[in-house]
Amino acid sequence: MWIYRVDEPRLGIIRIREWRRRARHTVGLLALLLGGSATGLVLLDQSNTSFSNKVFMALWDGVNLISTLGDFAEFNQPQQMFMLLAMFATLLIGGFAVSRLTGMLSGDDVMAYRENRIMERKLEHLANHVVVVGFHSLGELVAKRLSEAGQSVLVLVGDQAQADRAADRGHMVVFGSPGVFDDVLRHARLTSARALVVTTPESNNNLAITLLAHRLNPSLTIVVPGENPLRKELFESAGASAVVIPDEIVADALVGNLTTQVEATP
Repeated sequence: MWIYRVDEPRLGIIRIREWRRRARHTVGLLALLLGGSATGLVLLDQSNTSFSNKVFMALWDGVNLISTLGDFAEFNQPQQMFMLLAMFATLLIGGFAVSRLTGMLSGDDVMAYRENRIMERKLEHLANHVVVVGFHSLGELVAKRLSEAGQSVLVLVGDQAQADRAADRGHMVVFGSPGVFDDVLRHARLTSARALVVTTPESNNNLAITLLAHRLNPSLTIVVPGENPLRKELFESAGASAVVIPDEIVADALVGNLTTQVEATP
């Protein structure tokens, strides 16, 4: 899947703009070559055909010259000498195009720019999705379970390795460094989301994420883990809809299994 990078490398758009500028120069040179070739061939044409036919054949030969198709009409000697010069000019322009344009659009920054433009269109139409913040082991498991249940999942991360891993798992990803994570949340379309699940291991970050997400969409369902009852109250005050205390779940599971084993012992 694709990754939207909030802190998009600016060099990508700079490279694309420069490539477009150079491409326009190349097209302009080819147009000048075509016009000059056609004009020269018309002036050197000594046949008795009509002027319109001379112009057409000159344009035909000029297009064949710059496109290297090679389907030329027969030339007289002055035209042949002129075409030698035109062919040399074509080689120079072709060399210019190869040296100035080749490879400019294959850099990582350009690929990131293109990927962002595709992701922008995807995010514009994203709705009724579940946002998963973080892609550590817990976040990866939550995203997998949601996807298996048929939910549309958007993963938010602040680490490149997590972003790559989430994309490899087939999830849409919004990636931004911790310093711009507020912008990451704003790009997650929380106003049209079904729910938000916070899974990062840093409790204070989870609290800040919950506060901002609740402010962006007060009616959003927010589920977050909490370490203890006090933290649970803090998350609920910040706008969390449900707070899960992992230790309580593990303790209940352990005691439940122990009780089952004891009851099963004769």
